Amino acid sequence: APGPAAPPAAACARRRRVRLPFSGGPLGRFGLLLLIALLTVGLLGPALPIGSPTDSAGPRLAGPSGEFLLGTDELGRSLLPRIVEGIRETILIATVVVLVATVIGVIAGCFAALAGRRADELIVRATDVVFSFPVFLIAILVSVVAGPGRAAAMAAVFAVTLPTMVRVVRAAALPVVERDFVVAAEVAGASRWRIMRVHLFRNVRGVVIGQVAYAISLGMLIEGGMSFLGLGVQAPAASLGSLVGSGRLYLTIEPTYALLPGVVLGLAVLAFNLVGDALRRETDPTLDREQA
Repeated sequence: APGPAAPPAAACARRRRVRLPFSGGPLGRFGLLLLIALLTVGLLGPALPIGSPTDSAGPRLAGPSGEFLLGTDELGRSLLPRIVEGIRETILIATVVVLVATVIGVIAGCFAALAGRRADELIVRATDVVFSFPVFLIAILVSVVAGPGRAAAMAAVFAVTLPTMVRVVRAAALPVVERDFVVAAEVAGASRWRIMRVHLFRNVRGVVIGQVAYAISLGMLIEGGMSFLGLGVQAPAASLGSLVGSGRLYLTIEPTYALLPGVVLGLAVLAFNLVGDALRRETDPTLDREQA
């Protein structure tokens, strides 16, 4: 008896898109599970029975124990709720800024690819100007004007991710602009916004999805560096970078104070990178053929 009919190609494509986050290989699945765990802990932190991140309830610089699972800081505050708060702060700042930069970068990158040589050159040169300034110099200038805090860290993340996103989107959109359907739309009198929305956005979204994950991981490192220097999140709030910065003063007394938030930050960056690599392979299957 003949076997069951093969499913249509469109149905297979839909199923493949639905399971995209889980089809990036073992490393991609590991990164996704790690990312879900970190996001769950960070978002549900205030509701978990782990204590307050600001209450001084124990001895100073105590090591891990049954009462304080990860020890205490220099003020006797439990490190576990402070690390959980740090996860939330670091990931939230990086994610929000990168999403805003992505929206602006996609529009600017597609416009640069479509608008012609002069506009393209103007946008590219503008990104070159931003790239010419060190990230921490921009953040220091912002901190001088607005004072140290989240604004300085967010400005540093935005200054790095926006030009990078513009360049990536522009490079992905340039070949699409030369395709016949875009030329036909221009000849038919379609507006640039319609061409960007109907044709360019759809053809660059795969590149953008993978780039967003990489940008968030980079944003977390930048935010961590700014908070480490005391220019980012300010006490009594905590980020992973500020915890590492505070704990470095007590490495010889209680090394877990600095090591634990540093390890968590490294795991978060690793998770986003693994997920970003898996998404990039899913949206650009030519990568596997090039490495074969």
